[in-house]
Amino acid sequence: MWLHWTSADKQMDQAFPLYQKWGVVGVKIDFMDSNAQVRVNFYHRAAKLAAQHHLMIDFHGAYPPTGLRRTYPNVLTHEGILGLEYNKWSALPDPDHDAMIPFTRMLAGPMDYTPGGFDNSTKADFVIQSADPKVMGTRAHQLALFVVLESPLQMVSDRPGAYAKEPAFEFIKMVPTNWDETRVVSGDVGQHVAIARRLGKDWYLGAITNWTPRQLELPLTFLGAGQFTAEIYADAPDAASAPKHVTIQKQRVGRDTKLKLDMAPGGGCAIRFRPA
Repeated sequence: MWLHWTSADKQMDQAFPLYQKWGVVGVKIDFMDSNAQVRVNFYHRAAKLAAQHHLMIDFHGAYPPTGLRRTYPNVLTHEGILGLEYNKWSALPDPDHDAMIPFTRMLAGPMDYTPGGFDNSTKADFVIQSADPKVMGTRAHQLALFVVLESPLQMVSDRPGAYAKEPAFEFIKMVPTNWDETRVVSGDVGQHVAIARRLGKDWYLGAITNWTPRQLELPLTFLGAGQFTAEIYADAPDAASAPKHVTIQKQRVGRDTKLKLDMAPGGGCAIRFRPA
């Protein structure tokens, strides 16, 4: 349930028990846009009451997390970030931005960045439009963000029709949102990052670059013993000019493998590793 904070502030004592009765599992509360004391008090009151009624919370339009989820683990994520929605009116969220935030904002905790835009654009072809907005960088870059950026409550930000009959959407459908283990495989502040995360026996890897095309050779020493099948969603050879193009292939790998990734400008790669 999406809520404006002013309405939630006035009615949560009546609304939250009703949501629990209806079977609602969580609320996305928006537009606080301040860390004034009255807003901070609201965060704590909402988190406590939501916990009592078994509701998860996504604080959108919010300041970055400050540790509240350690007291109320039902607080899953905050916005507190210049997210992908800004592409509706600006050119600020771009691959340069994406390659910086894992080293800055993400240190504070989970963030509701709203990744998953499938109307992918080169830097030269990008136009600002509020209806059917475009996103800069490649489609493989967008897929990788679901691993690179931490949030226990993710979303797909595009219109439903954007994903219909798109093979690359399979990665978003299967990627988890909670993890047992995280490893940083490679990184350079503002340049690129590659992060591997594990749930159970499966590993997922997301790698992104800024506007500089890049080749990475990644050691897979984080994998357990034995062989794995890597399902690789990568930039197509023409992704620099056709950023929607993704190649999907499978490869047998192990912990001794060094995997070569070729990323286009604003590109990326998303991989699922399953025990063979």
